[in-house]
Amino acid sequence: MTSFQQRLEQQLCARQQQDLYRQRLSLDSAQGPTVKLQGGEFLNFCSNDYLGLAAHPKVVSSFQRAAQQYGVGSGGSHLVCGHSAPHRELEEALAEFTGRPRALLFSSGYQANTGVLGALLEVGDAVFQDRLNHASLLDGGLHSDARFRRFPHNDVAVLEHKLSMDRSTGNRLVVVDGVFSMDGDCAPLAQLSELCEHHQAWLMVDDAHGFGVLGDRGMGSTELAGLGMQQVPVLMATLGKALGTAGAFISGSETLIEGLIQQTRSYIYTTAMPPALASASHTALKLMQEEDWRRFHLRDLIVRFRNGAEQLGIPLMPSQSAIQPMVVGDAQRALALSTRLREAGILIAAIRPPTVPKGSSRLRITLSAAHSEEHIDQLLEQLGICWRGT
Repeated sequence: MTSFQQRLEQQLCARQQQDLYRQRLSLDSAQGPTVKLQGGEFLNFCSNDYLGLAAHPKVVSSFQRAAQQYGVGSGGSHLVCGHSAPHRELEEALAEFTGRPRALLFSSGYQANTGVLGALLEVGDAVFQDRLNHASLLDGGLHSDARFRRFPHNDVAVLEHKLSMDRSTGNRLVVVDGVFSMDGDCAPLAQLSELCEHHQAWLMVDDAHGFGVLGDRGMGSTELAGLGMQQVPVLMATLGKALGTAGAFISGSETLIEGLIQQTRSYIYTTAMPPALASASHTALKLMQEEDWRRFHLRDLIVRFRNGAEQLGIPLMPSQSAIQPMVVGDAQRALALSTRLREAGILIAAIRPPTVPKGSSRLRITLSAAHSEEHIDQLLEQLGICWRGT
């Protein structure tokens, strides 16, 4: 029997040999279109700061003012003494913006997803998930008491068959990402909602990468699909992407939110996010609504990038979101491309298994409203050079 030490050493060695070893970057600057790293400055195309709000002066000032008034730490969980006025105000603003009676804050998207699935699902229930759902959704389903079923990516016909054949005695929940984090494409929410209505199932949407970016008002993939609370009873989104802060929320009915407050372990037993962070998120939410030019500019950049990539013969996946994946196949080639781009001053992460399926390693290129047209042109120029040279 190998010891824990030996097992870990073997696992690390295997990852290195398979080009799957991951290393962290330590930035020396705030998030932005350019970042400082190891003494150099790089164009940043791997951040989820889609609207360029992470270092916005008003967001930073809001954080500073709230920290002066409420301190740094929240001091406890929401149900003990950690729930402050900024938390309440942000929840109310998120509920109003999403057009739902209530919203509930979580310290992270992972906690929100695993928590809500654990609270909603019981023995006898069934949960159906897209195979490309975020790991937090898959983990929440696997660790729940419900029967767990997956269906091929965006395959409504297979899901319909599985729902038709399901013999569960309890409730049924269909769970999807609104925008898939590694492919950048959208779930067919209108079709899914019709299917759920027909089979008396609830639909839950994780809109981490659609919230703030998609829709006329920036409400996300549900707005784009023309769906409200009746069609999507459980809506989740994060604060760390378009809003540029951190944390997540669930919005829905009064009964849903009150039930989650009482039963969600990841909410009950977690220290609340700092009040200053909630205040900064509230400011970012206001900016997102007031400065809609950010969303429109981002859409223009996406079109510019895709058109340019097509002209250069750079293969992109069919995505209209800020996530523009370039699948290159094996992990070694993805790493080589990422390294060459970094040498040219472009920061793009190589995404490899197990984050994506084997044989689909990629460069996950993400665009931000903070980028300029010149930034996009520089990216295209260097991508063309590096792609032709590998």
